[in-house]
Amino acid sequence: MEQKTYLIFGISRGLGKAIAMHLPEHTDIVFGVSRSRPDYLENNGNINWIPADLSNPVDAVNAIKDRIKDKKIDYFIYNVGIWEENAFTDDYNFETSSVAEISNLINTNITSCILNIQSALENLKQSDNAKIMLIGSTWGLDNHNGREVAFSATKFALRGVVHALREQLRPEQIAVSILNLGYLATSSKDENNSEVMVQEANSELIPLSDVIHALKFIIATSKATCVKEINMPAMGDLNV
Repeated sequence: MEQKTYLIFGISRGLGKAIAMHLPEHTDIVFGVSRSRPDYLENNGNINWIPADLSNPVDAVNAIKDRIKDKKIDYFIYNVGIWEENAFTDDYNFETSSVAEISNLINTNITSCILNIQSALENLKQSDNAKIMLIGSTWGLDNHNGREVAFSATKFALRGVVHALREQLRPEQIAVSILNLGYLATSSKDENNSEVMVQEANSELIPLSDVIHALKFIIATSKATCVKEINMPAMGDLNV
């Protein structure tokens, strides 16, 4: 099997950690981006950590490009999403969100995403079947029930990026996809066992393994196909 190269963002914990550890084959090359150093690198020699603070988009892009240089990238996965203070709780209040908080959120969730995709295009064009996969949210879907203004705005923006970028890259046959996810089960002690995670979450959270399966499906498609969007709320999620 041909060795593939991944560029994965947000690998220090949660879904990003699960993607880095369970999506690539052990023979593949992984460039993993995060602000803090992941605690599992010693046992995963194929993962090349790139420290970068995505709230500073230009510096982050330069740091990442300096590491990947002109290497081929097969799969670009932007798994980044920060949110406002007290988001997803009754204490959230848009009126008290500071300018700094909103700016930081937009820089991390959107500006860095756009600039890093632009920076990696020449790397992606070297692949025979390149895929760009963005991790979105059900907060970016029409008529959701959430109140988090800036977070929702960035997740709607991700969908806009995907729609336009797909047209831009159609001649190169680089597929662009977004997974709009609901609440994730990121705190399970057995994150590799979907049955255990479903039982623990009472079907109100999405097992990380289900997201990995969705990404594997996208990767398995030929360049003749573009998986536009996958919406994945949990069965018991009433947000959408």
